[in-house]
Amino acid sequence: MTPKERLIVALDVNTKERALGLVEKLKAEIKIFKIGSELFTSCGPSIVEEAVNAGAKIFLDLKFHDIPNTVRKAAIAATRLGVFIFNVHALGGSDMMKRAAEAAADEARRLKIAKPKIIAVTVLTSMDENSLKKIGINDNMEKQVLKLAKLAKDASLDGVVASPSEVRLIRRELGEEFIIVTPGVRPEWAAANDQKRVMTPKEAIDNGADFIVVGRPIIEASNPVIAARKIVEEINGST
Repeated sequence: MTPKERLIVALDVNTKERALGLVEKLKAEIKIFKIGSELFTSCGPSIVEEAVNAGAKIFLDLKFHDIPNTVRKAAIAATRLGVFIFNVHALGGSDMMKRAAEAAADEARRLKIAKPKIIAVTVLTSMDENSLKKIGINDNMEKQVLKLAKLAKDASLDGVVASPSEVRLIRRELGEEFIIVTPGVRPEWAAANDQKRVMTPKEAIDNGADFIVVGRPIIEASNPVIAARKIVEEINGST
């Protein structure tokens, strides 16, 4: 992949106008955009369809986590929207993830479209080991993330969402074909905000990430295009 193809811009805004404005400004530079809970809840499924029609590849970041049948139906709906990637929570369990993967594949075949990539969230990048302990998980961070990543791979998912800190471990244990999408990425010139396990774009890619997700440093910049180009240049400097 080219550096431009590795950067996912998070459309963490709450209006259709602002989201589609960012897509229009950036689509010559960036191919993939993330639509998460705020934008999807504010605007509904139509924002996905309009962004796709505008030429964007969409990572639908809704982190499905429910009983297997409910997530199966959500996977079908996401596939119909024409998204490039969508995610589920690995903590939803093996059966839930398998049902999502099977449903998306079946629906894509029925519609004669490309199957979306399905990835599992391991541990949110806003959490640390103390956060895990508070919810009753006593494994250290790396052990917990790897356990969930292996569960996702065994359930036939395409990859995982994981912080830059765990990328090297996942890549070593689960191979080159397993997709790793990495949030918690901040260029050296940007604030970490509420992310706890962070690295720069170059560090994340050097560690083995396939894609990095960046939101506020780009969408809140005075010139989002220049900010995106600076991050692509950082990725291009990776080994």
